Amino acid sequence: MRKAKTALCLITATGLTFHAFNPNFLSSSSDSFPNFPEKLRAPIHGVNRSSRAIATIAFTAVDYKFTLHGLSVDSDEYRQKLSEVHRRSATRIRKLCEVNRGFYVKAGQFVAALRQVPKEYSLTLSSLQDQFLIISRLLKRFLSLDEHPIAAASIAQVHRGVLKGHQEVAIKVQYPGLEQQMKIDATTMYFLSKSLAWQFFPEYRFEWLVSEFVRSISLELDFIQEARNSETTANNFANNKWVKVPRVFWDLTTHQVLTMEFCTGQKVDDVEYLKERRIHPMKVAEVLLEVFAEMIFIHGFLHGDPHPGNILVCPEGQNGFSLVILDHGIYKKLDEGFRLDYCQLWKALILLDSKNLQRLGERFGVAKYSRYFPVIFTGRTIDSKSALGKAMSVEERRNLKQELKSLKMEDISSFMESLPSDFLTILRTDGLLRSIVSKLGAPQRVRLLAYGKYALYGLSPKLNPESDFAPKVVFSRLKANASYYRLRLILEVLQLLSWMAKVKLLLYTMYEKIRLCY
Repeated sequence: MRKAKTALCLITATGLTFHAFNPNFLSSSSDSFPNFPEKLRAPIHGVNRSSRAIATIAFTAVDYKFTLHGLSVDSDEYRQKLSEVHRRSATRIRKLCEVNRGFYVKAGQFVAALRQVPKEYSLTLSSLQDQFLIISRLLKRFLSLDEHPIAAASIAQVHRGVLKGHQEVAIKVQYPGLEQQMKIDATTMYFLSKSLAWQFFPEYRFEWLVSEFVRSISLELDFIQEARNSETTANNFANNKWVKVPRVFWDLTTHQVLTMEFCTGQKVDDVEYLKERRIHPMKVAEVLLEVFAEMIFIHGFLHGDPHPGNILVCPEGQNGFSLVILDHGIYKKLDEGFRLDYCQLWKALILLDSKNLQRLGERFGVAKYSRYFPVIFTGRTIDSKSALGKAMSVEERRNLKQELKSLKMEDISSFMESLPSDFLTILRTDGLLRSIVSKLGAPQRVRLLAYGKYALYGLSPKLNPESDFAPKVVFSRLKANASYYRLRLILEVLQLLSWMAKVKLLLYTMYEKIRLCY
């Protein structure tokens, strides 16, 4: 233990010393050794990047310790100082991601999409979603190929080209040397997460976050697998007129190069563009939510990175527009047992069925925290009297705030560590979808009803319309629709009763005021 601690201190000191004597430490490029042989350049870059990361995290840890030292956790000054140090640290880490590039940018994007991190981090790191990088790579067999990329991100860039058959395509080209770089960066991230928990913040455990990130980024490096994911999704939505998945050109696709049909469109959250095209943002939100609800609850095959740049609105299609789904690198094939349990979870969430929530919490390995599922997914407490999609009452908020005070950071870490990896993927995807839907101006009720509807569909027996007996298919769909409309009726009645209770209270208050006046 003492040796490990000494090693940590030495490495951290080395990074801090390098930072002190190199003012451009957080602004120098990781490609700063052009005269070294290629074989030496990669390990030198790795050490350079790791030293930069260790120094940044060490400064951040010290900043937290000194800024919050001696302050009461319940005081206003503590909350103000905490917000300030969150903002400083997020800016520091964003600069680290921008300089180290590659997987650090991807890690920043990953953290920005999590609803569980402080808002200062998610807001600051969200700027990494659109970072552009430059690299030159020439491909043959094209009638024309734009030298400058039309888009670039942390692991690849996209060029526009025209094949000799006059088919317009998009060519996604991976940056060289990423696999070796990933191993070094992943090792550094694991080391930092363990060091922070051990040396500075024992109540914080970040290993689950690093493990989930490394797993997802490893999948994204294989463009052959991405092409397969794309085709699976295209088949799943073959009869859905709202969805467009670019066709893959397999003869021009390798593990590092992916060639797809070029599709036009604008980012899904570009409200001005939608209004110019007379496309209603609310309808776009409804279609988006139903598409991803179908992925989760019906197919159990989920796109894990639906940020706005990966979903375009194309002003073409039978219904006036279509959603173009891009970047199929990060996918999760949900376990069938988990998919059915998750369908049951949403049915229980909408009906606030506490017994089923407790039972499902045990199946997910988080029975102790199952009462918080309604808060996480629907924004109301398990004892809520509010209608679905409505905000909590002042009293409910006060009671929840009081209850949450008893939870420690260790409880949150334990909750996240105990969840199945399928659950973590859904949480991240749901967080990204909520952000998009909010920008489109759709109320939370739209999301809740879409999830409730497809959760009920997902509990119905899976039937193949092409091979199963036609009346059986029709009956199954009618049964699922009947369950959904029954659920809708229950929700509408509950909302009506809630509205009547408010009217009754208002009339009683007015009566009392009038009585007191006379």
